[in-house]
Formats: sequence, structure tokens, C-alpha cells
Amino acid sequence: MTRTRRGPVLPDFPWDSLADHAAAARTHPGGVVDLSIGTPVDPVPPLIQTALSSVADQPGYPTTHGTPELRSAAVGSLARRYGLVGLDPAAVLPTIGSKELVGWLPTLLGLGAGDVVAIPELAYPTYEVGALLAGASVVRLADGEAPPAGTSLVWLNSPSNPTGRVLSAPAMAAAVEAARAVGAVVASDECYLALSWDATPVSVLDPAVSGGSLDGLLAVHSLSKSSSLAGYRAGFVAGDPALVAELLELRKHAGMIMPRPVQAAMTAALSDDEHVTAQRDRYAARRAVLLPALRAAGFTVDHSEAGLYLWSTRGENSWDTVAWLAERGILAAPGTFYGPGGDRHVRIALTAPDERIAAAVDRLA
Repeated sequence: MTRTRRGPVLPDFPWDSLADHAAAARTHPGGVVDLSIGTPVDPVPPLIQTALSSVADQPGYPTTHGTPELRSAAVGSLARRYGLVGLDPAAVLPTIGSKELVGWLPTLLGLGAGDVVAIPELAYPTYEVGALLAGASVVRLADGEAPPAGTSLVWLNSPSNPTGRVLSAPAMAAAVEAARAVGAVVASDECYLALSWDATPVSVLDPAVSGGSLDGLLAVHSLSKSSSLAGYRAGFVAGDPALVAELLELRKHAGMIMPRPVQAAMTAALSDDEHVTAQRDRYAARRAVLLPALRAAGFTVDHSEAGLYLWSTRGENSWDTVAWLAERGILAAPGTFYGPGGDRHVRIALTAPDERIAAAVDRLA
């Protein structure tokens, strides 16, 4: 029997198209320097490892809403790190990493045919995939462009993946106002909020952006980068209490539950700021050597005021730049992964060990 596929038709998984260039980079005598995927390479802090194992003997089901301790730790971290005070712990919901939420949010919000999801002109690919999974259509918005009528969900992302661009509070507030004008929910991907270099990003939940009301606003956070927890799949969403309650109810039915040990690890990570500062310092040191090396090699680095990536161009087609770097044993991501407007840039990640970053600097020279 031949089965007819009934699911949505999705774009090809972008990283698969890098296989030939990855193979070429691996032939370099000094080995590959993989700066393509932003995968953390530094050890998980010991206090988080200890917390993970501390509940390994507990046999019961975890709660979808997360422990009270976890939600309180999330609220406390947002207050200490970003000045977001007065948030209700009930309006915090742990997620199995942030990508899971990004991919399923349009579906969980009940979007479908006839709905529009607005994403940045250059954007994390899963924003588009999530809309397609729900059967909605996608529109890419240029800077400052208002979403069209019929838009049900607007994604913001500052600091941006891939560009590292930081939106000012007035620009964020204008985007929120425009989304509210068409009745859209605003989801702000804030996974890189802790990694600022030349500009200070602001959360969508900040009163300077929200106007003092959380209605229709969701902030999506991840511990993958700031706490090196990509392997744990630890994230959370916070914001509009009514929206979070709606997501919670649906996730209970769907079994979208963070494992209990990960909840304990996440609580420890959100309760400690020292390891976040230490991790930020590691990335800052790598950026301090890689950025000038790229410029000396003839690259222009645009934006990149925050986050884990250097949005770089040699003034040529992005795939030509990927090939040029692969000849030197360096693997980068073509800007086209993030939208047609990225066709002359590559995204170069800071997520490699110091020795590999030093190797890349030598090869660029």
C-alpha cells in the first residue's frame, strides 16, 4: 500500500545542504573549525549537574506547569537580570527547549488556513516552519513595516538570529503597537538577551515596550546559550497570564512536559547569575579575537551588537563565501538559511572552543 502524505509540505532542512561544504572543510590538515551551528561547547556548570541528579530517585510524573520553585526562579531571574519586576509566577510555563515552542506555538494558538504569521525579514527558520505546520501563511516584515490585516501572530527577535541586531525600546514598542492594532499576539524570541556587546537589548515585557500591559505578549526564553544547556532542552515562556494559561491547558492534554530532573536543573540555573556572567565572558573573549580577524580578512561585519553570531559579508553570493571559508577548513552558515535577504552574508558563530577559534583566526590571516 502506498501512503499519501497528508502533512504540510515543509522546506528542506537547511543544514542538510551544507554537507558537501562540511566534507570539504573536514579535509583541512588542521581539522574543521565548525562555526555554522550555534551549539554550546563549554561544560555544563557543576551546580546544574548536581541539581539534575538530585531528583533522579523521584518516580512520579512531573507537572506540565513546572514546580513552584522553578517558576519563582524564572521570575527572580527576569527581575535581577533584566529589571522585569512584578511578574506572576503563574504566568511562567517551562518548555522543552525554545525550538519546540516556536515550532508549535501557531498550532497551540489555534491558527490555521486564513491566518497570517509575520516574521522578521531575516529570521530563525523555525518561525516559518511553525506557521506551515499550522496551515497558516507567512509574511516577512522589513524593519518598521506593520503587519497586514489578518495577521494573528507576530514574531519579534532581539537580539536577532542571525544578524545580532538589537532593536531599541521605541522600535520594539512600535512593533507591539502595530501588532495590537491588527489583533495579533506578539511572541518575542529572547534567547540571546543575556549576550549583549555593543547595545543593550530589552524584553517585550519591559514597560517601555509593553506600555504597562502584558495583554497579547509572550516572551520566549532559552537556557541553551546562557547556561550551556542545549542538551537539557530547557526553556520557558512568560507574559500574558491568559495566554500562558491557554497554552498550559493545551500542553497538559498533549503531554508537553519537561522532565522532572531538567526542571530541577533549570531552577538551579535560573537562581544563579555567576555562571551566566562567566559564560558571557567566554563568548566575549572569542568575539574579541574573531571579529578583528574577519575584518582584516576583508569581511564587513554588519549589526552583530549582541548574540552569538557575526553577520559577515565579502560582497558576494553567500554560498561563494561558504566555499571560500570551507577551503580554509572553516564552516559557516549561508545567510539564505534565514531568508532571501541574506543572500550576500554568512552567519559565523562564536560557539567553538578557544583552540578552534584561534585556528580560525590563523587561517583567516
